[in-house]
Amino acid sequence: MNTVPRIKPAAAQPAGAARIDPLEWETRVDLAACYRLVDLFGMCDLHLNHISARVPGQGEHFLINPFGMMYEEITASSLIKIDLKGNIIANSNPDYSINLPGYVIHSAIHAARPDVACVLHTHTNAGMAVSTLKCGLLPLTQTAMRWSRIGYHGFEGVVVDLDEQARLVENLGDSEMMILRNHGLLTVGKNVSDAFLNMFTLQRACEAQLLAQGNGAELIEIPQTVLDTVPEFSRMVTKGAGSALVWPALLRKMDRLDTSFRN
Repeated sequence: MNTVPRIKPAAAQPAGAARIDPLEWETRVDLAACYRLVDLFGMCDLHLNHISARVPGQGEHFLINPFGMMYEEITASSLIKIDLKGNIIANSNPDYSINLPGYVIHSAIHAARPDVACVLHTHTNAGMAVSTLKCGLLPLTQTAMRWSRIGYHGFEGVVVDLDEQARLVENLGDSEMMILRNHGLLTVGKNVSDAFLNMFTLQRACEAQLLAQGNGAELIEIPQTVLDTVPEFSRMVTKGAGSALVWPALLRKMDRLDTSFRN
């Protein structure tokens, strides 16, 4: 199957900035853009929630947001680099630190899933609403049928206990998304763009389900034999490129709106 290559020039670092490895800087720019996009599409919860990205070639290091910054404020250089034990490796603004639940959730997944480069967590209205439903996300729309499996993790209180990490990882398994019961949504990806597209799609699926359930009409059930074909056919339609088809366009959109995420 043909794939669309993800080719883009290395992101330029600001003049006079302390030199950062080009691969790390590119990841920082993508992650800062992701924060801005989550805000743009109405999926942020003020300064709460977190998106993290593994630093290429640096083993246990990953980037996460400064706790207290709005998503619209986050830039490539403001992201904080930490290790899996929560030690801060690099922080350009010591007035900010990291959020404990963000560390607990994200470090667990980065440690257990070497295939995951980005973890994205939201508290959207639709995501929180579906997280309270015993039925979870239903395969009512093509959008909701894209994945062969969605993980579910039961609510254990605010995620500050390291003992919960093992259960988070177990419940996510090898899936790309998980519904945190009575809490919100979580997606992962092999890069920042995949995690974002997974969240955007999961969010839309939750919104559509709530609209469908809200009118009280009888809902159509899709045969399992049809459901089983959707994930593979979806990959075929996109020629296996996934988010690589849309991410360059999203970066162009962010550049038209405000290029400061690149700073």
